[in-house]
Amino acid sequence: MIFDSLPRPFFVLAPMDDVTDTVFRQVVGKCAPPDLYFTEFVNVDGLQSPGREKLLPKLRFSEHERPIIAQLWGKVPANFEKTAREVAEMGFDGIDLNFGCPEKTVIKNGCCIALVDNRGLAGEIIEATRRGAGSLPLSIKTRLGLKTVDYSWHEFLLQFKLNALTIHGRTAKQMSKVPADWNAISHIAGLRTSLSPATKIIGNGDVMNRHHGEELAAKHKLDGIMIGRGLLDDPFAFVDTSPWSTWTKEQKIALYRKHVQLFAATWRHNERKIYTLNKFCKIYVSGFDGAKELREQLMRANSAEQLLQLLDTADSPVAV
Repeated sequence: MIFDSLPRPFFVLAPMDDVTDTVFRQVVGKCAPPDLYFTEFVNVDGLQSPGREKLLPKLRFSEHERPIIAQLWGKVPANFEKTAREVAEMGFDGIDLNFGCPEKTVIKNGCCIALVDNRGLAGEIIEATRRGAGSLPLSIKTRLGLKTVDYSWHEFLLQFKLNALTIHGRTAKQMSKVPADWNAISHIAGLRTSLSPATKIIGNGDVMNRHHGEELAAKHKLDGIMIGRGLLDDPFAFVDTSPWSTWTKEQKIALYRKHVQLFAATWRHNERKIYTLNKFCKIYVSGFDGAKELREQLMRANSAEQLLQLLDTADSPVAV
């Protein structure tokens, strides 16, 4: 089982919608690979509908992104079972259930963290996914609660003897407006010890780099650490000592060029809109004179070709 073979603490690339696609995962992997990759979160109800073809690209991955977990969300247990079976056939290394998304439209629809108040359905989803997944490990990513911290929710989830449970240290109501509560994550790790000792506990929230993650894992007795937004500041966040702060304008632009080239080669049939690259612009185009003006130009580009032309004129390419 994949979670048993990982180092301690292991580091995980967080699922982020329209960010952690196969292209960004490969870029991160070339800079500083995590121990475990997650896909973007994919809606099972959409996958089992006429809109399926638009969502399938979210599940695309390369062999360079191993081990990799498919993260699923939705509302209909039967669709979780069907999708889990398909995910297993695609060759994923595990399945994770998104029980933590705090978006208002998602909660209004009764999905993700809203399942705190519908535990009967949550249990049906877990069991249905397990039936479809076969031998694949099953994990869940969630938050501290809906409006307040609710440890009974984590006790409920641990009763299912999950392979892993990721805790984002905020409630849905808090979104990302307050610091993550790592003492609460630590408390849940303590619950694991008595309720499901084999379940790996992964902490998530405000982790900026590997050194920070190792400190948190040791202090709170966690098996793993998940990094998300930290990678939007430093694509080398998973290494002990990142070189990013010393990189020149030319090096950063060269890496963004590689990102754009891989994007163009991967999404040949317009499966991804070019504007999704705007989310990455500040990663690479920052920390040097004229960065703001260059970002503004790049974010107005209508194609990968135009982006590459702008990058070529910004400075001469160098090897990275």
